Amino acid sequence: MIKQFALSLGFDACGIARAEALTEDAMYLQQWLDEGRQGDMHYLERNFEKRTDPRILAPGSKSVVVVLMNYFPDHNQSSEAPQIAKYAYPATDYHIVLKNKLSELEQVICNQYGPDCVNTNVQHLFVDSAPILERRWAELAGLGWIGKHTQLIHPGLGSYTFIGILLLNINTEYDTPIMPHCGNCTRCIDACPTNALQNGSIDARRCISYLTIESKNQIPEEFQPYLSGNVLGCDICADVCPWNTKWAKPHNHKELSPPENMLEWNNEIWEQLTEKAFNQTFQHSAIKRAGYSKLKQNIEVIAKNRPN
Repeated sequence: MIKQFALSLGFDACGIARAEALTEDAMYLQQWLDEGRQGDMHYLERNFEKRTDPRILAPGSKSVVVVLMNYFPDHNQSSEAPQIAKYAYPATDYHIVLKNKLSELEQVICNQYGPDCVNTNVQHLFVDSAPILERRWAELAGLGWIGKHTQLIHPGLGSYTFIGILLLNINTEYDTPIMPHCGNCTRCIDACPTNALQNGSIDARRCISYLTIESKNQIPEEFQPYLSGNVLGCDICADVCPWNTKWAKPHNHKELSPPENMLEWNNEIWEQLTEKAFNQTFQHSAIKRAGYSKLKQNIEVIAKNRPN
């Protein structure tokens, strides 16, 4: 019933897992943090217990409802332009789009099961903005497996999906995780220009997405020649994945449409972009979260390293 509700509201997939402590993930996360692979993302060090146990994050939680929304576009930017990761194409920030839909889903579920099925005293609805391991819960909810590029791969959608989570105080039927299907393939690992991936783990300090968005510092000189034209995020590891070649298909969500003509912008338009034009074009976009200064700084870096 819950999954049917989710699909009727426009989500592309839904699965449910039992809320429990992620003991193995906690051990891995602690080691990953101890090795400093989070870079400057110090927020990952906070709320450790909440991050690895949703029952602490939202007391009373018994079920983790996970939804997916496809964002694969019907066409891409010109390969000659500064590259924006596909998740940031929409004119409206995906956090807003998914949270609105999750709120609708919550209301429908509460109408069916009663208002006490959620803990309204704490945050219980999440879109990439709280201490919860979204990809692991998606995996446990039977929505795919975490590939060697550390992204969720859904059989039928690929890895170009947004993940949303709703914690419920009720027991329900739970889905069964599926086995990983990466096999001996290492295309994502081999394709990463900065060698950020190894053994199913990522070193954020080397990741182009981290360097062009999360890091508040100038991109280190050693990585600047390897940005491959990316100025905000990076899709290289996902683009080369054979499962995306097979399964990724254009979404049908009007609310994920890009700003008018943005995909046709060339180098000159991006390089001459003013702060005023940036704020007008991306006022509701995920691109604005990175900030004008960071974007312009990244554009200057790739321009400096562009082959003559």
